[in-house]
Amino acid sequence: MRIGLIGAGRIGTFHATTLSRHRDVGSLIITDVDPARAHDLADRLGETVAPGVDEIFTWGVDAVVITAATSAHGELIGRAARSGLPVFCEKPVAVDLPGTLSALTEVDAAGTVLQMGFQRRFDSGYVTAREAVRAGRLGRLHTVRALTADQTPPPAGYLPISGGIYRDTLIHDFDIVRWVTGREVASVYATGSDAGHPMFREAHDLDTAAALLTLEDGTLVTATAARVNGAGYDVRLELAGELDTVVVGLDDRTPVASTEPSGPPPADKPWTGFLERFAAAYEAEIAAFVEVVRGERANPCDGREALQALRVAEACELSRREHRPVNLGEIPGGRE
Repeated sequence: MRIGLIGAGRIGTFHATTLSRHRDVGSLIITDVDPARAHDLADRLGETVAPGVDEIFTWGVDAVVITAATSAHGELIGRAARSGLPVFCEKPVAVDLPGTLSALTEVDAAGTVLQMGFQRRFDSGYVTAREAVRAGRLGRLHTVRALTADQTPPPAGYLPISGGIYRDTLIHDFDIVRWVTGREVASVYATGSDAGHPMFREAHDLDTAAALLTLEDGTLVTATAARVNGAGYDVRLELAGELDTVVVGLDDRTPVASTEPSGPPPADKPWTGFLERFAAAYEAEIAAFVEVVRGERANPCDGREALQALRVAEACELSRREHRPVNLGEIPGGRE
């Protein structure tokens, strides 16, 4: 199998390394807007570099992996669809809802495969939590608490093109809440703060955000995000039911300290970032894509799944802006 990879940044490098050593991948063709970066990655892996995106689609590949800038996702997904190629794309589908709907229309019209990169679906903790909920071991689920906190903020130049904290960060929590619980979000009420570093205000973004989600069965979900969490990278999901409570992301590297005399000690080596915390999950999602391309499994996370998570993020942004609850029916793209 020959795969074209567009984008040689941090996550592109990780995916390229995974694909390069995969037994079912014969070769990679790598390109990036920065030719030197593409050359460096291709040389390190012993793979082929392409001068641009055009060559990815003309040199004969079996599938495409998109890890380019968010602003390029929609166009590249459409181009892959028109070329009849299966594609894996890091979230999001596009920078906004209209672009997302347009790209998905192209995929549907072409009848091709689009697998989205929501890696938490491949993390063993989330998988186990999903199984517990679906098997009824927690009883009626009444409360869910999700959080994502980055140890260090992204570069200032990234913020204006990120889509904002709901679309860029909390969208992972919105997707995984849907996936673990099997329930859709009915309404949201969201707020946020830009009281931290001035670069967030300058980018018209937030450094801290919170949302209260009500699921279709009445389950309440709190989802919070912070761009700066000095203790370490902290991603957790707590699910409380009438019979039991489970927590994803609570281990000896969770960056929290108990104030209780008999509490557990602080983590000696707290998580520092998403690539470290979710390395195994990233490898598993790319391995799954190879299986999808080979026709060995169904698509584990198609573009319509990503659309539903984006609709929740859009509803949160509207709620924060207008200081009111927002029903998901107000956001285009809902399931029929």
